[in-house]
This record gives sequence, C-alpha cells and structure tokens, in this order.
Amino acid sequence: MAGYGAREVAKMIGLSVGQVRSYVRAGFLDPSRGPRGKLLFSFQDLVLLRTAKGLVSARIAPRRVRSALKKLRGQLPEGRPLRGVRIRAEGDRIVVGDGAQRFEAESGQALFDFDTAEVARKVAPIVRRLAFSGGAIEWYERGCDLEEAAPEDAKAAYGKAIELDHGHADAQVNLGRLLHEAGDSSGAVTHYRAAIEAQPGHSIAAFNLGAALEDLRLPEEAILAYRLSLQADPACADAHYNLAILYERKGDAVLALRHLRTYRKLVQA
Repeated sequence: MAGYGAREVAKMIGLSVGQVRSYVRAGFLDPSRGPRGKLLFSFQDLVLLRTAKGLVSARIAPRRVRSALKKLRGQLPEGRPLRGVRIRAEGDRIVVGDGAQRFEAESGQALFDFDTAEVARKVAPIVRRLAFSGGAIEWYERGCDLEEAAPEDAKAAYGKAIELDHGHADAQVNLGRLLHEAGDSSGAVTHYRAAIEAQPGHSIAAFNLGAALEDLRLPEEAILAYRLSLQADPACADAHYNLAILYERKGDAVLALRHLRTYRKLVQA
C-alpha cells in the first residue's frame, strides 16, 4: 500500500514524530495502515500537516489548530479535499477561503472579502497600460500590486525601485524572492545580500539568503545567514530547524540538538 511513514513525514514537514502522531489522535488525519499496523500518510495528509505547522508558527495554539482543522474537515462536503481551500492565520483567527467565501474555521462565521487573486488578474493589464512615474516607494508598491498576476512585470517594477533607491531593502527582498521562486538562486542571493547591506537587521532577508545558499549547496554560508536571521528574530522557528539540519549534516550533534530543542519549544508554545 502506497504512503509515507511517520518518520518520513515528520522529516519532510519539520515536525517531530510525536507531533505527527498527536495530530492523528486529534482526529483530523486518517492515515491508512500498512504491514504490522504501520501508519501510512497520503499526500493530502502532508498538506494538512504543513498547514498545521504554518498556523502554529503564526502563534496559533496547537490545541486550537487541531480542533479547528478537525471541525473544518467535518464541515466540508464529502469528497472535498482540504487542499482545495486556503487556510491561514489572520491575527488571532484561523481563516478559511475557497475562492467564493471566507469564514472563521472555529466559529463558522462568514467574512466579507475580495478575492485578491481575481482582483489582481483583472487589475494587472490596466496597471501595465498606465503611464507611470514616481519614486522608489511608488515603484515598490506597484510591484506588490502586480506580483500575483504578473510576476515578470513585478520584477521590472522592483528593479525600477532599486534603480531609484539601491537601499530599498524590501524591494531587494521581494525581487530576490521572485528570482528564487523562478529557480535563479544566484540572482536571489545578490538581492538578499543587498537588502542586508541596506538594513542589517532584516531577518527575512537573512533567512531567505540562507535558503538560497542551501539551494546553491553552500552550507557554511547558509549557517551564517540563518544565524544572522536569528540575531534579528530569535523566535524564527524555521531558522532554528534549518540550522539543526545543517549542523546534523556537519556532524555537530550538540548544536543540532540545541537548535532542534529551541524549534520544538517555539512550535509547541
């Protein structure tokens, strides 16, 4: 029977095996059983666990996450997969959207919302046709408006913002991220470094730099980047987790365990 084992799932998602099993006990996962009763998780289960981890990282209590996802699973029509809806934290709320409506996962209360993706698709052609001038801030904001529907135009807008103000750290980070997502890790590194040079305490730039350096197979430089990210934001759970993995590969069990313990404290808080 096809499926992923608990340890394999825990490693892929960045959870402990105990956390994975706790979500099974909570009732919103329904893994199958393999030989000798071994738990086997589907791709749908992986999506749910990644969602749960993201909500916990957004400071939603694990108890509330388990309860909300279990309730949501029971509310969906039979055969409707949870991966077909968007689940995210908005402040202290767990909000669910399916493209047609938004509602709170715990209360079921409907929320008024514009579908930002649809709005972006409709607005992007209009924005592209407009004669546009302005400073770095205006070009940066234009890039933000275009990202979802027209990423190439967004790159150009961020590039213009940087041309006007090389020290615009957020434009550097966003352009770096778009390049990174497109597979250009080297180009992303250049912009992440520029953002850090402009704003040394930019934790997102440092974390993203670490991820790009990992993709380039430069683990020692990635470690330095993640450590820089933690100097700015010691509670960045993903940075602790990534450092634990890198130190483990390096053979430094002491530091690997230290960061793994901190990661677990942060995600279980």
